[in-house]
Amino acid sequence: MIDLKELKTRHDEIAANIKARNMQVDLDAVIALADKRSAVMQQADEMRQKRNENAQKMKTKLDPETRTKLIEEGKAIKERIAVLEKEAGDLDAQFQAEARTIPNYANPKAPIGKEDKDSTAVKYVGQPPKFSFKALDHVQIGENLDLIDFDTATAVSGPKFYYLKNQAVLLQMGLERYAMDIVLKHGFTPFITPDVAKEEILSGIGFNPRGAESNIYTVEGTGMALVGTAEITLGGYYAGKILDKKDLPIKMTGLSHCFRREAGGAGQYSKGLYRVHQFSKLEMFIYCLPEESDAWHDYLLSVEEEIYQGLGLAYRVVDTCTGDLGAPAYRKFDIEAWMPGRGDAGEYGEVTSTSNCTDYQARSLSIRYRDDDGKLKFVHMLNGTAVALSRTMVAVLENYQQEDGSIAIPKNLIPYVGFDRIPAKKG
Repeated sequence: MIDLKELKTRHDEIAANIKARNMQVDLDAVIALADKRSAVMQQADEMRQKRNENAQKMKTKLDPETRTKLIEEGKAIKERIAVLEKEAGDLDAQFQAEARTIPNYANPKAPIGKEDKDSTAVKYVGQPPKFSFKALDHVQIGENLDLIDFDTATAVSGPKFYYLKNQAVLLQMGLERYAMDIVLKHGFTPFITPDVAKEEILSGIGFNPRGAESNIYTVEGTGMALVGTAEITLGGYYAGKILDKKDLPIKMTGLSHCFRREAGGAGQYSKGLYRVHQFSKLEMFIYCLPEESDAWHDYLLSVEEEIYQGLGLAYRVVDTCTGDLGAPAYRKFDIEAWMPGRGDAGEYGEVTSTSNCTDYQARSLSIRYRDDDGKLKFVHMLNGTAVALSRTMVAVLENYQQEDGSIAIPKNLIPYVGFDRIPAKKG
């Protein structure tokens, strides 16, 4: 969350930021809740003072009538304090929940806009392939080569699930290790993270685990949820901790399954592997000093580009508009790879994102460091996709398809998969 002390001092700036992000947050109602909570807490403090005064009087020599009166007053004060403390607790919980809906401040350089079409492409790399034949999409390729089975997965698990088969299994494992080797070269510590996290960790990272708009699967009756990304488990790793400044930056990479409800995700751009309920992803995560987070954000993007350039894929880098940032992000860059089977003639589709969340997540999770002046300060937290395996497989299958129906393997992946081609099926 943002610094709640700034709700009034930066009111107009916060309100303008909410509007630019196209979010519905009643800032004045949040402030009113804060004021009401403070008033009730002050009343409780005043009653505690009266309780102390009453207790002091009881220590003196008193006649029976006065003592009885003070005892009755003490009981009434105790009951009133209990009521006020309950009211203050309820108001605080309500205030904290509403305050979490206020998004992070956006970088002034982020494009202003309501949805992804308002984002700005800032860089193009490579040329989309030109085929001398009608290119197929990955769903058709997967069916033709017996690589992906959506129909059986739908029967077993429901829509938007899939089985990978045959060479596709090795292709995913190869992509995973290829990306891991690049990330390790950059000094990231590897993790395989849990697939579940407590709801308070999800909330602290900025994911809403409850409600119709939630993209998260909750585990009923446990207070836990399936993670939508290893950002959640890596970001929660140091929750409540004070980090040593000399250890910063901390660079972590986590492999996890990812589970998303994808409520409302439909249409031709969401078919096949592009938008599914379960996939695997290698995530990068950095804890750093506040003054260094912009530079580390650029660094994460450069690692992502290294991975996709190494696969020989044409892509563009997109500076995400304010309305599509997501509440925790200060600034976000996406890499969109060319996907020949997307749309009628091919389109760019998102394969990675990297976000600088500044101190927004650190405040909610209480992750701090002690500066040289001895003061505790919040770290900045950043995340970036090293490789989203299902979407990257879409790009590889579609870009490397051959006229005879086979799939060539990108040169840098051959050592990881053990073959240079997925052959066409005979007959």
